[in-house]
Amino acid sequence: MSRKQMVRPGGRSARVQAAVHSAVRELLAEVGRDTLTVPLIAQRADVTPSTIYRRWGDLAELLSDVAVERLRPDGEPEDHGDLRSDLTAWAEQFLDEMASASGRAYTRDALLGDPDGSNAGQCSAYAAEQINAILARAVGREENTPNVEAAMDRVVAPMMYRILFRPAGLDAAYARRLVTDLLEAPAEGAR
Repeated sequence: MSRKQMVRPGGRSARVQAAVHSAVRELLAEVGRDTLTVPLIAQRADVTPSTIYRRWGDLAELLSDVAVERLRPDGEPEDHGDLRSDLTAWAEQFLDEMASASGRAYTRDALLGDPDGSNAGQCSAYAAEQINAILARAVGREENTPNVEAAMDRVVAPMMYRILFRPAGLDAAYARRLVTDLLEAPAEGAR
């Protein structure tokens, strides 16, 4: 099990993680990525550099861990009354956040400092959890819904591909088109 996959314990370990994460976010804003070093982060977090190296291994892994935490959604997706409205609002917000300069930087960091892919999997799980919440509400309203994998494949995956490799021209209309295509396609494992 890698350092990042460990269950995050409370107490001192949680305080160290919070201090280091906070130091990274502050320093990224103040001095930028090119000037960021483990000793600088350690000084700001009031820990030793060896504490950071022991827990995260290197700067890339630390930045990856911070990125995954920053990409975690703040709460449940908003309820707009029906599946199309809920999923469209979520997709537009997701695209807006992930296509922003900071969203692309966090995505890049999450992937670069994570050779085994666990952070990418965690980011994917965040999106799937959000979509599952939307779909569960729709099922509760007795709406016909696609399954979560169809939504991931037809909405999230194309957006992430475009964000990473072809970011020009991304806008809310693109997100709406993806949702429309998903909801108007023949049922794929509908609930």
